[in-house]
Amino acid sequence: MFIQIKRIIAMKIRLRPILLLSIIFIMAAQNSYAQNENQEFYQLRIYSFDSKDQIQTTDTYLKEAFLPGLKEIGLSPIGVFKDHTDNDSVVGKTYVLIPFDSMDDFLTIGSKLTSNETHVSEGENYLNAAHDNPPYKRIESILMKAFVNMPKMAKPNLQGPRKDRIYELRSYESATEKLYANKVDMFNAGGEVPLFADLGFNAVFYGEVLSGANMPNLMYMTAHENKEAREANWKSFVDSPVWAKLKVRPEYQNNVSKNTQYMLYPTEYSDY
Repeated sequence: MFIQIKRIIAMKIRLRPILLLSIIFIMAAQNSYAQNENQEFYQLRIYSFDSKDQIQTTDTYLKEAFLPGLKEIGLSPIGVFKDHTDNDSVVGKTYVLIPFDSMDDFLTIGSKLTSNETHVSEGENYLNAAHDNPPYKRIESILMKAFVNMPKMAKPNLQGPRKDRIYELRSYESATEKLYANKVDMFNAGGEVPLFADLGFNAVFYGEVLSGANMPNLMYMTAHENKEAREANWKSFVDSPVWAKLKVRPEYQNNVSKNTQYMLYPTEYSDY
């Protein structure tokens, strides 16, 4: 951008100061957009249930209709996750993570699926469920934009059994919008994103929450082979001299008021 500006000045064309400033502003805006145009958007759908039958109905729909339909309209890879729990009687939730190249893709997903033959035919039981026999209790939707330092989702190369894997979803809430922006900056400019990468946390995504129930907050997901690997990774993070210096920097104090953690594992039909 600065090379282009120098060329304009070097042309020795008599431009009014306001016009010259306008040209520079437009070029700067275009350059800023170019830096951010590769950032994905994410929707995290969280299904809650009243019964195991509802879970089965929704699983069948997601596996046979929803995910195939999404892929046919160009959206992939899709992550589908369940809560880790030692109690089989617990009616857990299902988490579906969908990436979008643009907001337009997010806004048109409903109309595209409505006209997608695979989605409509294979999802008939779910889509046409009766009012007194719904396939879920509620669906929570969280919309996010990827961090600058990790503009695309990444698929971790985990080899162990899916049931043993730990996909750790974290939500960091802040007391104010300013402090929230400060925490996002701590991940990007401060260096938390590369630190997690250096320590082998297998980050799936980092996202600024644009719409959700717990704003202002950010969310991110890391992946680990099993519980032991997760504990070892977090120990390496806590013991890291890089983190020791970063966490005490004056400009990054008090920027997280609540840290919520979700321990998940991928379903057999999940792309992750």
